[in-house]
Amino acid sequence: MADLITRFAGSMPFVYVHVVVFATWMLVMEQTPWPTLTLVVSLEAIFLSTFVMIGQNRQAEFQRAKADHDFRTQELELHGNTESMRVIERHVREIHESVTVAGPGRPDLSAR
Repeated sequence: MADLITRFAGSMPFVYVHVVVFATWMLVMEQTPWPTLTLVVSLEAIFLSTFVMIGQNRQAEFQRAKADHDFRTQELELHGNTESMRVIERHVREIHESVTVAGPGRPDLSAR
């Protein structure tokens, strides 16, 4: 509900409605509109700022959850990449040893 109110409050239709309502109020409805109008506008500002803060808190919570998810995903990727690099390193060492170490009847290729 707060998101809907905030979305409407941040739009031009909100401005147009208020211009019409306040102009009508000041010009037609009351001869001295200022005390009541000031009260209404102040109360509206209090409620609108509360709705904006609710929306910001919800957005911050969403961003926090997204950041936590991204961190966990990156940690898993890092762990997987590290393990893959260890396997590759082990295979490279095994291949290197099998090629460079002279066995019986094999020439010593490491001297080259």
